[in-house]
Amino acid sequence: MKQSETFTLLLGGALVVDDRVRRMVADTRVVAADGGMVHAEALGVVPEVWVGDFDSTDADLLARYPDIERKDFPPAKNATDGAIAIEEALARGAKRIIMAGALQGERTDHGMMNMMLAVRMAEAGHDIVLTSGEEEARPLLPGATDIDMPAGALFSVLGFSDLHGLSITNAGYPLEAFEAPFGLPRTVSNKAGTDDGPVRFGLKSGRGIVIFRPHDFSGV
Repeated sequence: MKQSETFTLLLGGALVVDDRVRRMVADTRVVAADGGMVHAEALGVVPEVWVGDFDSTDADLLARYPDIERKDFPPAKNATDGAIAIEEALARGAKRIIMAGALQGERTDHGMMNMMLAVRMAEAGHDIVLTSGEEEARPLLPGATDIDMPAGALFSVLGFSDLHGLSITNAGYPLEAFEAPFGLPRTVSNKAGTDDGPVRFGLKSGRGIVIFRPHDFSGV
């Protein structure tokens, strides 16, 4: 049987595990990054490898998983544990990557870096999604991007550069060929439309990320 080309990375941020997250990670191969191993039990998964410098993994967590292959890195390194986990997944044949525990937690810098890494990986042709359970994020690049969201779910588009020719359809506040300079808040707090099918994004040039809240229907 062909091995899955979809990998879930267990990262050290917050993760609310619900049925949506369980469906997302079902039948994927799993790589844990340092303290992200804490999510394995709630997800019901056993990673095939555990990477990182292990500075955020306590002795009890290490003792619970003695048989999983470990790859240790020094704390003084030039990459985050999340970036190392991405490289490990790619080396094992990943085509699609789910970054679980990537968005919320104690370290804002790590959450931001995970989003930037996701955009970089998408530019290289990889399908990638980030989740905390409460929020999901997908890179937004030139061309067409369709994202399945529950009807009425709250979402925002954040530009990592000027966004030229931004279009959004099947949304509460549609846009057509919109120019969004870097830092403009106009694209924050939209909501998925009620029509069947995904929210559809078009972009002429620029790069950004779409963050949506699958259980939040406030729309404000």
